[in-house]
Amino acid sequence: MASTAQQAGYLLVNELFGPTFQGEGPSCGQRAAFVRLADCNLACTWCDSRHSWDWRRHDQAAETRRLTVESTATQLLALGTELVVITGGEPLLQAEAITDLAAMLRAAGRRIEVETNGTIPPPPELTDLVGQFNVSPKLRNAGLGSRPIDAAALTAFAANGKAVFKFVVCGADDAAQIAALQDAYGLHPVWVMPQATSADEVIAGMRQLADTALEHGWNLTGRLHILLWGDQRGR
Repeated sequence: MASTAQQAGYLLVNELFGPTFQGEGPSCGQRAAFVRLADCNLACTWCDSRHSWDWRRHDQAAETRRLTVESTATQLLALGTELVVITGGEPLLQAEAITDLAAMLRAAGRRIEVETNGTIPPPPELTDLVGQFNVSPKLRNAGLGSRPIDAAALTAFAANGKAVFKFVVCGADDAAQIAALQDAYGLHPVWVMPQATSADEVIAGMRQLADTALEHGWNLTGRLHILLWGDQRGR
């Protein structure tokens, strides 16, 4: 869970990798470099990156590095991709530092996406620099009890014009929850994706979701990295 103590000029990094492909959402298939930041303010039961925050199961010292923002930017730029994705964990726990990182990346001509669970409003300075927020509000299927929905954060994302909303779907009743959130907060565009960690599960899940997505006017995404490399870290 969240334990990041922000230090000016530094990021708590879990892993940095690429070049690879963005595996989900509207930028799926585009070449990208990724920096995965450590710590999260949620604890989803199906999370596929528990190594970035679950310090009961993973060794925090082995899984984290405190890097300067400048060093992080230099390493990402060296990977030579137009798109840089800042993910987690929950990146907005380190909002001040990722704003500085985004400024360096933008100055070098990079396009930036931030992947977030949508519970922390982004600062205006970061919003100005980011090309796209990939916001993934959590449904009851995440096993968090009452849905961890932050009304102010979702409203801010919906209003900034740079957010897409991606929902992980596990079962038939998830569609009603997504539709209710869409209506309540004006979420658009909406992408839906099956919860899956193998190629067979991705394909089967997309087939099950296809008609529901079409019926509701939603976009459908798979998980390209899973189809290509399975549940392999750093791809």
